[in-house]
Amino acid sequence: MSTKIFVNLPVKDLEKSKAFFVALGWTINKQFTDETAASMVISDDIYAMLLTHQKYNQFTSKKIADTSKTSQVLVALSVDSKADVNRIADAALKAGGRQVNPPQDYGFMQLRSFEDLDGHHWEVLYMDPAHVQPQ
Repeated sequence: MSTKIFVNLPVKDLEKSKAFFVALGWTINKQFTDETAASMVISDDIYAMLLTHQKYNQFTSKKIADTSKTSQVLVALSVDSKADVNRIADAALKAGGRQVNPPQDYGFMQLRSFEDLDGHHWEVLYMDPAHVQPQ
């Protein structure tokens, strides 16, 4: 079995957050979703677990970061094309997200940044595989 990642994010309004991420083209795994949490399927191996603050606090004794004042995490996702970068970032802005930085285009790599409804910082990037050095 391949390694999977579950990024757990505290959200203020679960229903609004679910709608935001569905607008990006992601789906909800109803098997792991209830009134306190939602499992957002980003890819076969990447999931965002949206957790109400009460649910999130069951997993940590630390205070939830105030993302209007501090940076909690930068979540970077690579996609298959420049068109995918623009589709996701445009959908995020249309759904109420906020652009963090101007779009960056280096020719071989394109990057766009946005914050979701709770201020979590997302980076969506495409890198031309021809420019990646072999290991």
